[in-house]
Amino acid sequence: MKTNNYQGALQQPIGSGFNAQSTTSDIINGVDLTGKIVIVTGGNAGIGLETTKTLAAAGATVIVPARDVEKAKKNLEGVENIEIEMMDVMDPLSIDAFAEKFLLSERPLHLLINNAGIMWVPLRRDSRGIESQLATNYLGQFHLTARLFPALKKANGARVINLSSLGHQMAPFNFEDPNFLHREYETLHAYGQSKTGSNLFSLELDNRAKEYNVRAYSVHPGSIAGTELGREAPLELFQKMGFVDADGNMFPEVAAKLKSIPQGAATTVWCATSSHLDNIGGVYCEDNDIARLADSVESAGSYGVEVYSLDEANAKRLWELSENLTGVLFNI
Repeated sequence: MKTNNYQGALQQPIGSGFNAQSTTSDIINGVDLTGKIVIVTGGNAGIGLETTKTLAAAGATVIVPARDVEKAKKNLEGVENIEIEMMDVMDPLSIDAFAEKFLLSERPLHLLINNAGIMWVPLRRDSRGIESQLATNYLGQFHLTARLFPALKKANGARVINLSSLGHQMAPFNFEDPNFLHREYETLHAYGQSKTGSNLFSLELDNRAKEYNVRAYSVHPGSIAGTELGREAPLELFQKMGFVDADGNMFPEVAAKLKSIPQGAATTVWCATSSHLDNIGGVYCEDNDIARLADSVESAGSYGVEVYSLDEANAKRLWELSENLTGVLFNI
């Protein structure tokens, strides 16, 4: 029996009972998270906000690290069981400070949901010279998880959910030039690379951490209406992708496939709480189930996951590169 998901060995739906139309309310029905400690990055907007509200309503204490604390307070006003802390996922010193404060509380961490992300942005670099989508969408996940791992172990039954995307199909990970120093910058390729990174990280993290009862998952939430993800995207980019016409109007067939925010956050909540996943990890999930491999989904009505983002050699290579890029030794 396969015990890891290298090369997609475990990428088969398991009959969760839910589907693409299921919402967070459907998933969380009957789930009691009283006494559980949760961290949700990007938990004050979009699907992160929906995730935060859903888990808090089920009884969990949810900590939301936010770059804009005042915005987070406003968006989370009236929500019980919430703690808001300062953290910028693109700033390594900020990640360290947040993690250190949490570890000093000596609390276990039952769920770490690495939800924060950006997309469709022009070429930017962080203080280390790392391309911004790689820094935010992947390396921030790696860095924060590494720093918080003692608390994840302490939970004796923790899960790490890394937000990925169908966008991983746009690009494998470019180990030779991850920061676009020697190739032309293409924002969708940068996004795809960062999400492939998330998949490879979830795969390798699960294999290394499961002996400490820490499991990891990557999630494609779906294409979702009403989030802030595309706020910097030029109209030409949406036209190039076939989303809108010459006047910027979304094609009806595109609109019909979009999920609501409660539907978009549902797979994250499923991965965080489902008993179906008690003995399985390192898998890529979509539509509230484990996804199929991309080469087997043509007649299945789903998108699937590329094998290159579940490759054992790539996953181990990326782990080592991530330690070098961040300066964070993640020795489990």
